[in-house]
Amino acid sequence: MGKIRAICVSERRGTKKHEVLQAELKEKWGIVGDAHAGDWHRQVSLLSQEKIEEFRSKGADIAYGDFGENLVVEGFDLAALPTGTRLKIGSVVLEVTQIGKECHSHCEIYRRMGECIMPREGIFARVLHSGRIEKGDEVEHIPAEGRRPYTAAVITLSDKGYAGEREDQSGPTARKMLLEDGYEVVEMLILPDEQEMLEHELKRLADSRQVQLILTTGGTGFSKRDITPEATIAVCDRMVRGIAEAIRAYSMTITKRAMLSRGESGIRKGTLIVNLPGSPKAVREALEYILPELKHGLGILSGTEGECARR
Repeated sequence: MGKIRAICVSERRGTKKHEVLQAELKEKWGIVGDAHAGDWHRQVSLLSQEKIEEFRSKGADIAYGDFGENLVVEGFDLAALPTGTRLKIGSVVLEVTQIGKECHSHCEIYRRMGECIMPREGIFARVLHSGRIEKGDEVEHIPAEGRRPYTAAVITLSDKGYAGEREDQSGPTARKMLLEDGYEVVEMLILPDEQEMLEHELKRLADSRQVQLILTTGGTGFSKRDITPEATIAVCDRMVRGIAEAIRAYSMTITKRAMLSRGESGIRKGTLIVNLPGSPKAVREALEYILPELKHGLGILSGTEGECARR
């Protein structure tokens, strides 16, 4: 059981958050009156009281809200909670959606101290149930109801799609098939064929959002701009080339040109990354073939299923 030590809000983005004694939390929105509330996955930010005290012990003169946090919670190592964790505060229920946050420009705290704890210790959540909270309220960790669907993200690699010169049809095709198979699709992205940008997004989705399955479409051919396999290999801890080989083998029963695909598949931490071809037709064919088997692999990866050998 934890406890709220502080509630902080800011009425405008870019301004320092200040303490309030109570707040109204709105489902699918966040803290009413806070500038960072909205229909997105980072509706409420949280930081552990213990981490703030540890930082203060280094000589930092820090007030609540200086890190941009909405809630300061005592009693939990928040950054150790996996995404999907639920926290109950009275009638309010929060679901953790992201661990840590990339720092795009160093804040005043970083400039003074040479570090900032929010990028690695802060977490973000969405509001599942509305209600009012007050400073001093107890925070309860509650188990998710039943078995949660696997989470997924889809990234389309296309210079023209990123520039708005071509409508992306491959990404939506993958999303539709994932939803029909029971996945929760948490993000859809269109990126140019830039390796550094793709690596960055793969790391963010795997490390901070802890997405269980990432599908990429496009960028697997012979063109000098086709960098999807290289980016995938660069970020993965272990390769799962059997999936990519299965896609190629099946696709070659449809067209022999499938042998020209350089798609890869691999694992980063608890995330499976699979490269798909770029055309909507090829995406549909590949997913029809591999989706029935992927959930078993994801179950093994997440520890909810065991290995099983065929007799």
